[in-house]
Amino acid sequence: MTILCVRFQLPPTREADLPRLLGMLEEFTPVVQALPPDGALADLRGAERYFGRDAVQLASVIRVRSLALYGVDCVIGAGPGPMLARVALGDAVPGVTSAVPEERDAIAEFLADKPVAALPGIGTRTARTLGDYGLDTLGLVAAAPLSTLQRLIGAKAGRELREKANGVDRGRVVPNAVSRSLATERPFERDELDPDRHRRALLSAAEEIGARLRALDKVCRTLTLTVRYADRSATTRSRTLTEPTAHSPALTRTAYGMYEALGLQRARVRAIVLRAEGLDPADQASYQLTFDPVDERVRRIEEVADRARAKFGPRAVMPGGLGGLAA
Repeated sequence: MTILCVRFQLPPTREADLPRLLGMLEEFTPVVQALPPDGALADLRGAERYFGRDAVQLASVIRVRSLALYGVDCVIGAGPGPMLARVALGDAVPGVTSAVPEERDAIAEFLADKPVAALPGIGTRTARTLGDYGLDTLGLVAAAPLSTLQRLIGAKAGRELREKANGVDRGRVVPNAVSRSLATERPFERDELDPDRHRRALLSAAEEIGARLRALDKVCRTLTLTVRYADRSATTRSRTLTEPTAHSPALTRTAYGMYEALGLQRARVRAIVLRAEGLDPADQASYQLTFDPVDERVRRIEEVADRARAKFGPRAVMPGGLGGLAA
């Protein structure tokens, strides 16, 4: 095993601690890929040789150091590749590292009884389609004819799924930084049923994300919405933007679209989290030219509002829809 998938048990109020925890992982290896809001992949091939310990032993050291330095426990999966480490994470519990064996037959045995949805990137729709045809475990998928899988979910997706079900892990850990994302949370004082207040929280979050992106001269390519409910469960949806942007109205429209797609009815919402991901320098982003004078006017107003907020505080200029909303 050379790859660890670590999920820190961070409460929502401590998501900002993730960069420090990633820094702790980088003391073992420079090849660390952030998986916001609370996880990371770490390639320990060099670290195993340097420290004279295998990945499972290093995982124990990482867990102890995380608890001692930051008071944060973690669950860890280990495997010969990123995909397998992420699957192993699903079996992990605090204090015990779940490890996928390296032998090909042992990998196949480990995966055989796992549900199809245990594979990263396999959504509920794909799992449901396969389940309708009796292909509800990875062992059954691995044994299915390639032509059958391709007919059910498409040529490329079918080929990739069959490879993964057979334990073929072509992924790699891509070093990045959690700074490639920005997040803000809007908790409610009490579990909130009112959709209008949900939308106002989304508007407030999108305005903050937009202002922070513009202050950093960044744009984002993806927006992720997490809705936390009264029973401590959560729903997360992501959407790739039409073009990279830091324009608050565009972020707000996308956030509203994801919220409406959830179809919440009488949902008791405890908090709403909005995250901008895939951050890039604004001066390197490409844009679709527009000759809409209204859009141009809105963007100029946004620039003026940003200057006013920088001078007089974040509540100096707000959308009218946020009037009376608590900070």
